[in-house]
Amino acid sequence: MSAPLILTAILAYFLMLLGVGYITSRKAGKSEYFIGNKQSIWWLVAIGMLSDSMSGVSFISVPGKVYSANFYYMQMVMGYLLGYLVIAFILLPLYYRMNLTSIYTYLGSRFGAYGQKVGASYFVVSRLLGSAARLYLTAAILQTYLFDAWDVPFWLSVAIIIALILVYTIKGGIRTLVFTDAIQSIFLIAGLVTCISILIYKSGASYTEILDISPYSSWFNWEFNSSSYFIKHLLGGAFICIAMTGLDQNMMQKNLSCKSIGDAQKNILSYGVIVFLVNIVFVSLGAVMIYYLSVANIPMPMRDGVPYTDGIFPMLALNHLGVAAGIAFILGLAAATFSSADSVLTTLTTSTYIDLFGIDKKDMPEASKTKFRNRLHIGFAVLLLFTILLFEKYNSKTLIDAILTLAIYTYGPLLGLFAAGILSKIKVSGWPIILVCLLSSVITYAIASIPADALAGYHLGYEKLLLNGAITFFGLWLVSLLQKKG
Repeated sequence: MSAPLILTAILAYFLMLLGVGYITSRKAGKSEYFIGNKQSIWWLVAIGMLSDSMSGVSFISVPGKVYSANFYYMQMVMGYLLGYLVIAFILLPLYYRMNLTSIYTYLGSRFGAYGQKVGASYFVVSRLLGSAARLYLTAAILQTYLFDAWDVPFWLSVAIIIALILVYTIKGGIRTLVFTDAIQSIFLIAGLVTCISILIYKSGASYTEILDISPYSSWFNWEFNSSSYFIKHLLGGAFICIAMTGLDQNMMQKNLSCKSIGDAQKNILSYGVIVFLVNIVFVSLGAVMIYYLSVANIPMPMRDGVPYTDGIFPMLALNHLGVAAGIAFILGLAAATFSSADSVLTTLTTSTYIDLFGIDKKDMPEASKTKFRNRLHIGFAVLLLFTILLFEKYNSKTLIDAILTLAIYTYGPLLGLFAAGILSKIKVSGWPIILVCLLSSVITYAIASIPADALAGYHLGYEKLLLNGAITFFGLWLVSLLQKKG
């Protein structure tokens, strides 16, 4: 597929987003920027959250991961469903009852200013690094098949992408994102379905026939010592969902823009069902891709002498499946690229504005607050650019693993903080909160570094997130006892 055709498709897509952004941001004020004036349509929010949570990582890495891990990823997706129930019936009622804009305001009410700032800081670090990883993957594909054709350096191509995102998000905020992310989800799913349909047609076999003969379509791993053992993935998925969705300002801010708690609950439960169904399509795509490689005698892409599974989908879509598949892939990838960064700029700005600087409570002219907010928005765009460039320099593993591993050490303390606040009467204040959260991640990392041989062959999986949260909870409890005695 030629670079001019790829560029034409991306420009047309961006102009559509720009038009939607212009319409939705007219007369947008503070309330529209932060929570959409609480007028967001719940089913639009549910659709839009899909592209924000899956992005290019799911679009490329999840199908490729089937080559090394079968359909075991679906075990974790089953765990997500449990997590969405907790979010819908425990977390959302709490957030709506307190009429929150930033969910970390809750931590401030329970543990004081230190609790709120620590929670917000972990979110900022988690989302900045996670979004950089997601955007890096999709930007790298565009670099290979588009920008390299014109000798545009990687740093400049990423800067262009982020600048385009700034154009349609800086004014409208959440109000704009509810609509643009819903559109991007539709393009992402349409691109996925189009590509898998073409692959099945060209393979000469039916979908069920491919799955029947595929050695990669097993759903469950019952080997206890394996890191992908069913119970580990199920529990890991549940707590990853609670932490990365329910305790994440980026995901919850859209939920808080719904008209009522009932609408927000319908949104999160519908979103959970959509996520489950779409992930079935993602892993199915992986099995079909691997089957097509064999029947078409196409060699597996390699990097550093090992199979490069993230490269399978772009290689097939852009080099072997024709123009229709190429356009579908590019538009799906563009949707993933823009959705990876647009909402995070708004929500990082929101949390920093409210939780770290407390601008919403300061006696300042509204024009000054807006100027400060816009500077934060632009500042995070620049910071995202530099983080992506660092990630590009040092990345050496499959991104889906990198992001989920990162979540263990950054979302674990958030899980422990919220659990202590909701499930106990622990009272902790001051700088020890920072110490407990930092030490919990260090201790978790030390335990995770113990060789499997020393643990009777047991491989720790995503249950490390639960371990990190539990250590944080225990640390807060211990500090509360010491502060009572003091």
